[in-house]
Amino acid sequence: MTRHYAVEIVLTRPATARELQQARHRVTLAANAQRTRLMTVQSGKSPARALHRLRHRLDTVLPIDVLTTNYPGRHGHVLVNVVLSHSADTQIRREAAARGRRAGDVLADRITAGLARRQHQRRHRLEQQLQLLLTHHTPEEVLACAADRLLQARPPR
Repeated sequence: MTRHYAVEIVLTRPATARELQQARHRVTLAANAQRTRLMTVQSGKSPARALHRLRHRLDTVLPIDVLTTNYPGRHGHVLVNVVLSHSADTQIRREAAARGRRAGDVLADRITAGLARRQHQRRHRLEQQLQLLLTHHTPEEVLACAADRLLQARPPR
């Protein structure tokens, strides 16, 4: 059975007006203001087939970095479609063979570790900035200012 999947397209650079026009002749797209992230709906028998089909349709038209399903699948995972350089692909395959694992699993582990590392770095940077604020302001002042700022950004419903 063919289903439809929401797909996010992350570009390596902003798409030009001409590139977007050419892509829109192939699929219906919505672009963000910076033209670096696009959304579309792609049909396919599975999320993997939908991503593969979309990459095949758009790879020659847009500077695609990553394709991802926008919603988690039945196992709660978002599917990612990337094209690796020859050297990166070789390295992943060698590591997988050495560990007795599939290349996709090794790549998933690396992506997960990279995301965790990035999240840790962001948290550390935030804690450093908060510590600097607390040297000049009371905790109450910092909390009140943060709450005010958050309420301005997201008004209550």
